[in-house]
Amino acid sequence: MKVILFGATGMVGQGVLRECLPDDSVEAVLAIGRNSTGQAHPKLRDLVIKDMFDTGASGEEMRGYDSCFFCLGVSSAGMSEADYTRLTYDLTLRWARAIIKTNPSMTFIYVSGAGTGGKAMWARVKGRTEEDLLALFPSAYMIRLGALRPMHGEVSKTRWTRIAYIVFRPLLPLVRLIAPGAVISTEELGRAMIRAAREGAPKRVLEMRDLLALGAP
Repeated sequence: MKVILFGATGMVGQGVLRECLPDDSVEAVLAIGRNSTGQAHPKLRDLVIKDMFDTGASGEEMRGYDSCFFCLGVSSAGMSEADYTRLTYDLTLRWARAIIKTNPSMTFIYVSGAGTGGKAMWARVKGRTEEDLLALFPSAYMIRLGALRPMHGEVSKTRWTRIAYIVFRPLLPLVRLIAPGAVISTEELGRAMIRAAREGAPKRVLEMRDLLALGAP
């Protein structure tokens, strides 16, 4: 399996990349982003694109890949709906449409969020993104991610998220004991996404309990 990975330098993407590289079923990883991952590995190749809305020059680079893990995302805090839509819906669908032209049988896995489809602005935008991705790809899975427990030093690029994790990270194991379906580790999430891409999943929209079952050792 050859994987295109977006957002490999963010906390989610760091965890997913860490699981991809040692996995024998993953033959190659193409990491697309504004910055290099800074890692050297025989399976890994970086494609740095400073303007992430410029999908035109990457068509041949993406040819021959089986799966896409789309882990790019921004917080909606302090953003207008128009700006959030541009960086969430518009950017994701722009890449999705470019990818399916090159790889029509691609499995597309999109990291969304728990609560998607609700009444909040971000939830409505994410919901529309999910709907259009599911309509575009015959094989697509939406990852409705809740609380994520970093296991190997994965760090968010968002300042307030980094601060929140410093404060609340020690509590995540306790939260997991009290509410087993509320927290998933970066290891479990990475395994779940790889298995969904490789073997399929029972649902196209995967909530936290579905992800925990898929990501079990």
